[in-house]
Order: sequence, then structure tokens, then C-alpha cells
Amino acid sequence: MAAEFYIDALLPYEMARKAEEVGVQKAESPTTPTFTLGVLAGTFIALGAMFATVVATGTTGAWPFGVTRLLVGFAFCLGLILVVVGGAELFTGNNLIIMAWASRRVTTLSLLRNWTIVYLGNLVGALSMVILVFLTRQYTIAGGSVGTTALTIANGKANLGFFQAFALGIMCNILVCLAIWASFSARSTVDRIATILFPIAAFVAAGFEHSVANMYFIPIGLVIKQFDPAFTAGTGLSLSNLTWGNFLASNLLPVTIGNIIGGSLFVGVVYWLVFLRGKRA
Repeated sequence: MAAEFYIDALLPYEMARKAEEVGVQKAESPTTPTFTLGVLAGTFIALGAMFATVVATGTTGAWPFGVTRLLVGFAFCLGLILVVVGGAELFTGNNLIIMAWASRRVTTLSLLRNWTIVYLGNLVGALSMVILVFLTRQYTIAGGSVGTTALTIANGKANLGFFQAFALGIMCNILVCLAIWASFSARSTVDRIATILFPIAAFVAAGFEHSVANMYFIPIGLVIKQFDPAFTAGTGLSLSNLTWGNFLASNLLPVTIGNIIGGSLFVGVVYWLVFLRGKRA
């Protein structure tokens, strides 16, 4: 008997309904589990960022630029795969709660409450990984090349202009939320992973800015610079603009605002207008 073949995935209208239901559940979740899952997501994204840093090390000149960036992007996918499959609360992905808010199933207060709790949890998780990775002295492997890469990445992000970081944040979360949106169609773990890979690899390869990832990328450079000055001096890098002030004001703030607009407006609101506006289950 011949085996049957069929595509068992949700259609876009069903995905919109699922996104709405998930948004309601997230907005109504109690504070403690929401914060804890936020910490986990920050940790997971930091692991992806750490992996991407290692993969990026020593690739200059060895591979074409695009190939190198693609490999780094695929490495970073580890973070969102763990978030989606393992179950965690990621601020950028939770921008899609805007769909439940637009349907008036979630109040503005509940929406902002979730975003605030999850954002703080993500920050705690990412900074915890910064401390742990620094204590392992993992940045000294490969003759210190990994640490040099980490400092270079952090310095580049700290030197972005406010509006450039803002625009890069918009583009980033369009792709991140498209990855989350596409994962709503999935019926299996393999499906979820497959829907995540290319949108996430694309934003990393293109150099777009993710607020939660930057909670690891920039602080790990800052911590190396501050607590291992001998190593930092040995890299020969000019790091005068790599400061906590630039991290917060010139990167994290504009990137976060850009992420909200990119994910909420350009993905969540657009799909709500197409599939959910004026309709009830």
C-alpha cells in the first residue's frame, strides 16, 4: 500500500488565530513564571550569541564575506530555537501580543506589563551569562582570538548612531517576528526549527540589531575591557567609545524602540488587519 503524503501545517488565518490565543495566554500569565521564563530566554539568546562569536572568530579572509555571515547567522539560531522549542519568554517575539491587543482581548496595561517583565527577565538572563562566560575565561581560547572578536563586535555596536541603531532594530524584529509567526504554522519540533533558521540567519547576516542579543554582545565586551585590561591592551583595539553609557543610550534604547515598531507594527498589526480585523472566532 502506497504511503500517503500531505502537508499538515496551519494556514495563515489559523496562524493568526493561534497568535491571538498565545498572546492572551502570555498577557494573563502570572508574574513569577513570566519573569523566570524571561530569564531563560535571555540565557538562551546569550548562548546563541556566544556560539556566533566563536564561529565568527578566525574567519576573516578565510571565506567570502557572505558565507561567513551565513554561518554566524545559523550559529545564532541556537538561541531562538531554544526559546521556541524549550519554552521561554522573549521580549522581541512577545511584540506579537499586539495582535491580541488589537482584537481587544488584551488590555494596554496587560500588554505593557508583559513586555516590561519579560524585558527585565531577558536582561537578567543575558547579564548572568555575561558574568558566567567571563569567569570561564572562554574569551582567551584560540590564543585570545575569541575575546578579540567579542570586543570587536561590542565596539562596533557601541559606535552606531542613534537613528541607524533604531532603523537596524526595526529590520531585525521584522525578521524575528516573521520567524515566530511562521513557527505558528508548525505541527512538530522539526517544523518549528525549519521555520526559524532562515529569518534569523538573515537578520544576523545582514547586521541588524536585536535588543536582547545586544544585552550579551555589548556587556561581554565591556566586562572584558573593564576587568581584564591586560588582555584588552594586547588586542590593540581602540575602544574609547565602548562604554556603559553608549551601550544604554546609543544602542539598547534605540534598538529596543526599533524592535517594538518592527515586530508590532510591520508584522503583528499587518497580519491582524489582513486576517483578524472585524472578525470573531
